[in-house]
Amino acid sequence: MDLAPYIDHTLLKATATPADIEGLCAEAREHRFAAVCVNPVYVPLAKAALAGSGVKVATVCGFPLGAVSPEQKAAEARLSAEAGADEVDMVIHIGAALAGDWETVEADVRAVRRAIPDTVLKVIIETCYLDGVEKERATEAAVAGGADFVKTSTGFGTGGATVDDVRLMSRVIAGRAQIKAAGGVRTPADARAMIEAGASRLGTSGGVALVAGGEPGSGY
Repeated sequence: MDLAPYIDHTLLKATATPADIEGLCAEAREHRFAAVCVNPVYVPLAKAALAGSGVKVATVCGFPLGAVSPEQKAAEARLSAEAGADEVDMVIHIGAALAGDWETVEADVRAVRRAIPDTVLKVIIETCYLDGVEKERATEAAVAGGADFVKTSTGFGTGGATVDDVRLMSRVIAGRAQIKAAGGVRTPADARAMIEAGASRLGTSGGVALVAGGEPGSGY
């Protein structure tokens, strides 16, 4: 299996430098990854570095906690799209999900959707904090709010993607959106298992090692 078209080559560390982002983009261009995923400040740099490559530029919104207002998330997403982002990965209002306030979760997603109607929207539900029913409801709220993808994890929580969670999300989504598995995709076997379970995108900092058949190590 060619894993490269599934990979969002990711660098979201606070310590990332412009040179690091340029290196990330060079790797993504060389291996023809689906996208790079960078913090908003680096969207213009990544866009320039990847011009003409076909590799998309993804960024994050309300990251990694999700604990800002819908208006703030919407503004952040809009500014990122205006700066050149092709895709935005937003974090849901996790506290509202844990409180069972699904109307608020859905409205939060919808606010970002309306702000970037022509930009791919990936909605991170941060599965590590949710039980099974909450994962189902969060996935449904994300789709109802307009998600193009529902994404498992930020990589900054207490756990990342699992095959069982991807299967659960796939069952709930039932073809209405796609799934991004992120965090903990360490080996080619992990990647293949996520894809077989229903993921069509993989968020990882170890994309080069994955396509080479190795193990990325302990990163995102």
